[in-house]
Amino acid sequence: MGHSAGLRAGTRYAYSRGFKRKGLINLSTYLRAYKVGDIVDVVANGAVQKGMPYKVFHGKTGIIRNVTKSAVGVILYKQVRNRYIEKHVNVRVEHVRHSRSREEFLTRVKENARKRREAKAKGETVFLKRQPAKPREAHTVSGEQKPESIAPIAYETTI
Repeated sequence: MGHSAGLRAGTRYAYSRGFKRKGLINLSTYLRAYKVGDIVDVVANGAVQKGMPYKVFHGKTGIIRNVTKSAVGVILYKQVRNRYIEKHVNVRVEHVRHSRSREEFLTRVKENARKRREAKAKGETVFLKRQPAKPREAHTVSGEQKPESIAPIAYETTI
């Protein structure tokens, strides 16, 4: 038998709605404000076929380049052999959500600024670089309990 290679081939699970996520789309999806330069995740919503991104861009993160009434233009990078090509994709707002990839970075920047201000007020220097997780502290294990050897029980047939 032949193999279909259409636009939506192989998207049976990628475009399907999640558990308890079927039905009408929340109004917050349409009320969300997008600005040029925002970082967004392109995740196709199977309930809306209009303005759906091509399957290669599903799950990718990009930057908004323009905003229209019901859609946004997103700059994404697609791997083609040994390089990444910049692609400009127009996607409806149902298939886009704000990315949370920079949240941790932005909170760290604010926290470092606060620490820097406090250290400057005290006249100290502060070390702000992230450190890898250190190994656990050394400890001793008490040997009060004797080791116990465990063996399987022999199988018996009592008929």
